[in-house]
Amino acid sequence: MLTRDVKAAFFYGVTTTGVFCRPGCASRRPLRANVRFFRSASEAIAAGFRPCERCHPTIAAAWGGPLDKIRAHLEDHLDRMVSLKELGRITDLSPFTVQRIFKRAMGVSPLQYQRVLRAGRLRGALKRGGAVTDAIYEAGFGSSSRAYEGAALGMTPARFAQGGRGERIGWCIARSPFGWMIAGATGRGLCWLALAGTAAEAQASLRTEFPLATLHRDSALSKWVEKAVASVRSSAAGVQDQAAPEALDLRGTAFQLRVWQALRQIPRGQTRSYSELARQLGDTKATRAVARACATNRVALLVPCHRVVGASGSLTGYRWGVDRKRKLLDAEKAL
Repeated sequence: MLTRDVKAAFFYGVTTTGVFCRPGCASRRPLRANVRFFRSASEAIAAGFRPCERCHPTIAAAWGGPLDKIRAHLEDHLDRMVSLKELGRITDLSPFTVQRIFKRAMGVSPLQYQRVLRAGRLRGALKRGGAVTDAIYEAGFGSSSRAYEGAALGMTPARFAQGGRGERIGWCIARSPFGWMIAGATGRGLCWLALAGTAAEAQASLRTEFPLATLHRDSALSKWVEKAVASVRSSAAGVQDQAAPEALDLRGTAFQLRVWQALRQIPRGQTRSYSELARQLGDTKATRAVARACATNRVALLVPCHRVVGASGSLTGYRWGVDRKRKLLDAEKAL
């Protein structure tokens, strides 16, 4: 990123501006503490960042015009579902080809792209303040009920808009074998446990997630870092040594809470695929929803979303980095 390598295969988002770029972007370099890295443009959008208007990170050079047309058409019609047939008409391509080239370049289908873009815009609009209803329609949701069902905010739009307003969150930061860890807790329990490359990045992650909360240091929370590391490195079998459910302040939709609870039942040293978790929850069509719930998990290790892999066994994505996910799984399997 510092050398502006145009061939680098990743993206970066800047928390202070809400914009994400390619590494070769000519924009002014931000402070390291304000930077988050992503493997794909769709991951950046899902995290609430919008494309840079200078380097246009959502445009892939390989397919040039057709891909740009598809992307622009999807972004111009966020208030409704755009069919593959419709996209085929505007690009003179078959629906199959549209799906194939878009997913190859963007990492998601056109339908998924619309969904994550709407959710990302809603996050951005809510964080900028203003009325919740205005933010919902500005983001492209046709009704408030659709926003509450499909925004993947981890909480209702109204609650997300509060950004932790009125919350008093204690925090503690410490090194671990898997990088820097930061624990954040309300009076109800642990609400944030994140991994990062530096202490500054770890602290910034808490502030980004709860921008309006009152934060204060609490060294007593170091116990959560110890519990998290023990959940990976301890030789004890099962998940009994993990935090009791009542000690966690997990905020999400009913479905997300079900997924997070299912994650806590995966024994150390084992993995499950997204489709296996969907079947376990009684909905074989919920594979993508399970993946989104894993991606919005706020409590690393203790809610072990790193134990979920692709159907082929591939590591796929991880909120705190695929390399760190590999290291966690290797540590658990070595016991």
